[in-house]
Amino acid sequence: MLDIIQHDTIQELRLARAPVNALDPGLVHALRVAIEAAPSEGVRALVLSGSPGLFSAGLDVPVLLQLEREAFREFWNDFFGLCGALARSPIPVVAAITGHAPAGGAVLSIMCDYRIMARGAYRIGLNEVQVGLSVPECIQAALRRLVGTYRAERLMVVGAMLEAEQADAIGLVDELVDGDAVVPRAIAWLEELLKLPPRAMAETRRLARADLAALFADPHALPVDDFLDRWFAPEAQAVLQALVARLKSRG
Repeated sequence: MLDIIQHDTIQELRLARAPVNALDPGLVHALRVAIEAAPSEGVRALVLSGSPGLFSAGLDVPVLLQLEREAFREFWNDFFGLCGALARSPIPVVAAITGHAPAGGAVLSIMCDYRIMARGAYRIGLNEVQVGLSVPECIQAALRRLVGTYRAERLMVVGAMLEAEQADAIGLVDELVDGDAVVPRAIAWLEELLKLPPRAMAETRRLARADLAALFADPHALPVDDFLDRWFAPEAQAVLQALVARLKSRG
């Protein structure tokens, strides 16, 4: 489900939930625990990676549709907690986007310090509207700080999925490299960062990311109930059920 690989003081957290690294309650919780535990284990930086050609397909809709409201509330609290763990991480995190990264996969990358994506016909974006969901404000704000207010609006309102070259051009990702070089390049970027005077780098990084960290500072202020209402609303349920039916027909 989650492979933990050491590269000296850099730790790689590799999503390993076949076939598409979909985010179910188990994977979200395991990832959150690993990110929160890493600094106390002597890890100085993290790489969040996926499998070749696929970073993460986002939320595991077929699994999540089976959850009752309270179980889904627990999952969504954990997902926001995962976003917060990335946003507030005292050590730098690079998203090694090894392939497609729709919806939840894109959300995780947005919370990281830096994003390196595989070059090629891979897509990334917040396509929630296309599956009947709205994008919570805390996630919208995180996207706005990357690409700007108006561009973020245009992308989210239509649920746009961008090819890697487009994502790089607008700053949604920071670099494109060949697929087999994504993780090595992420490690190399972090190694250069870690050569800087550590206290000066860490404090400057903390101040620079304070706006992102503040989005998740108060768990009770996060829009969990709003998202639950929208998830269980007839429109969203109809679109999500149709999506699952299409996925089953392909399988």
